[in-house]
Amino acid sequence: MAYEYEINAIAKEESWRMFRIIGEMVEGFDKLADIEPAVTIYGSARLIIDDKLYEQTKEIAYRLGQLGFSIITGGGPGVMEAANKGAMEAGVTSVGLNIELPKEQISNSYTTKSMTFRHFFVRKVMLVKYATAFVFMPGGLGTLDELSEVLTLMQTHKMKPFPVILYDSKYWKGLLDWLKSTILAGDFLDEEDLNLLRVCDEVDTAIEIVQKWHNRQEIVGDKAVVR
Repeated sequence: MAYEYEINAIAKEESWRMFRIIGEMVEGFDKLADIEPAVTIYGSARLIIDDKLYEQTKEIAYRLGQLGFSIITGGGPGVMEAANKGAMEAGVTSVGLNIELPKEQISNSYTTKSMTFRHFFVRKVMLVKYATAFVFMPGGLGTLDELSEVLTLMQTHKMKPFPVILYDSKYWKGLLDWLKSTILAGDFLDEEDLNLLRVCDEVDTAIEIVQKWHNRQEIVGDKAVVR
């Protein structure tokens, strides 16, 4: 009897969890519906304000903002803070999509639209759904997770191909070498999948990549829709 009660309680909790997930989805769609065109910027929460990459991230976001792009980040410190700060200084929509964590991630104070998600996968959808391009600054496991997911969505045609910019070639070199020498060489990857990546070391180059792609989008009518 106690066992049956426990099973029923678990089933009931799972049902309510589905409603919470749907609620997060609906709130995200409602809140972010008007932010396009947008660029999502990923990277480490541990980046300190004195690091050169912090200033470069802020400049990328600022200049994209001047071109009319909203900026989307994970809403936390480090790279996310720098990007949101650049967006705010440019006067465009600065989106921060935070997440509940065991060690609470502190939201930065440079967002004009913000949400805090309970579920990682809902947050990931929102980080991708409204983006015209993706800029990956150096980061850790979370950044690698997002990079892999974005590339997989494009590889499997669940999302149309968009620029995936890896900033700081020295940082990304080891990963790219491994992908080519091991994964590609082992026939676990198609070469065209790696062609989705754009590696750069200059702010100007990153801006040019995004701008050129967006101009092409307006001609052919592409949109970053996740199926």
